[in-house]
Amino acid sequence: MMRRCRCWRRCRVATDGLPGYGGGSAKTITFAITHFFVAFSVAYLLTGDVLIGSLIAMVEPAINTVAYFIHEKIWARHQKGASASRADLHQPTV
Repeated sequence: MMRRCRCWRRCRVATDGLPGYGGGSAKTITFAITHFFVAFSVAYLLTGDVLIGSLIAMVEPAINTVAYFIHEKIWARHQKGASASRADLHQPTV
């Protein structure tokens, strides 16, 4: 989905879930919250220690959230390149 941003030059901004655009930031934040609870639960069940479970739950999802953000950026770039390649395939040759 495309929308016009409120910048002075009226550029077009993609809002299809990319991090930092539209709902992308909210998606990343909710992913981090979900991941925190999963990481804490698994670490607590494995160790039986609330402190260790909490430490693991804070460190691992923080690193994983950054990795997820980078992955989404790379994936979006790949998708953009793939669609451009498909468009080139459909160009008539002379």
